[in-house]
Amino acid sequence: MPILMPLPNGCHVNQHSQLSKGDNTMSNVLIKRSLPLAIAASVFSLGVYAAEAEPRMPLNIPQPKEGEYVHVPPTMEDLEKADMHPELKRVIKRGHDLFVNTQQLRGKNVFNNMNCNSCHMGEGRLPFAGPVWPAAVVLPNYRPKNDHVNNLEERIAGCFSYSMNGKPPEYGSDDMVALATYHQWLAKGVPIYQDGKTMYGRGYPKLPEPEQKMDYERGKQVYQENCSICHAENGEGLVQNEKVIFPAVWGDGSYNWGAGIARHFTLSSFVKHNMPLGRPNSLTDQQAWDVAYYINSQERPQEPRYTGDVKETRQKYLDTFHTHTNYGLEVNGKLLGDHDNVGEKDFLKPDALRARTYTAE
Repeated sequence: MPILMPLPNGCHVNQHSQLSKGDNTMSNVLIKRSLPLAIAASVFSLGVYAAEAEPRMPLNIPQPKEGEYVHVPPTMEDLEKADMHPELKRVIKRGHDLFVNTQQLRGKNVFNNMNCNSCHMGEGRLPFAGPVWPAAVVLPNYRPKNDHVNNLEERIAGCFSYSMNGKPPEYGSDDMVALATYHQWLAKGVPIYQDGKTMYGRGYPKLPEPEQKMDYERGKQVYQENCSICHAENGEGLVQNEKVIFPAVWGDGSYNWGAGIARHFTLSSFVKHNMPLGRPNSLTDQQAWDVAYYINSQERPQEPRYTGDVKETRQKYLDTFHTHTNYGLEVNGKLLGDHDNVGEKDFLKPDALRARTYTAE
């Protein structure tokens, strides 16, 4: 039985819907006009009827396009009401807890100031902020970054290795299974191998190419005027009483050079759709590209796949990754990534980052 999302004026749409091309029925028109509001209302728990609640964030997220598959992930409140075994509920709750407070694994699996929720906002549910439920239905699948088929646990391991500059929980461990289970809970009701290219709000959709070449100085100005109040002038973020309030965006406390968000097109989209906090989609596309370029022109921990030579490493992974980063390039007279600094950890590459052949050997 699909869950119904409350919409303004008492209208409802299914939890997951496919918008059909050429379908101009009243129900489809209501979906197109109201679904982004419903999703945001669900993610931020605005109350029974979004129109009657005080929004915690502006809800000016993009409208679904015709043919897109729209899914509103279930909430933790939905989990409480679900007819599921109590032990399964407990494991999902544990996964949720790890997701929103990954810092509890600091020094063991996490070696910077990031939580899963830092990049995958709204508890991993928010569209255009890297919602994680698609991973549960498009994997296992081939991934160019490591040139082999990845399952869900391996995809999560990549986030620990790069975005959290760490060492992932062991495959099959309690923490890894809990995180994977939470991902799958968010995908409840979505068909496996749903076409990822038609998912509304998946990932960080690439912005149109900038009208002007990305510029460091313009990006610096955007950062100082819109970002530094939370992430600090030096990019170190804000930590109070050992709790991360705002994550670092460069330096030892931030993601390393191998993280997906080190790519300009990824960070620019994240910024455009989610930042400044409380004012999503308030920057122009050009400002988003510029500030992404500025942030990703600052130093950060070494790429875990580092060969010992930054230019060699860049070239080795150029086509599959670094063509979109500043790693191994000279910016303002400095060769970025030309160092042995691995941040707070005492290793370069976690064992989980290994090749797979899927053969008998």
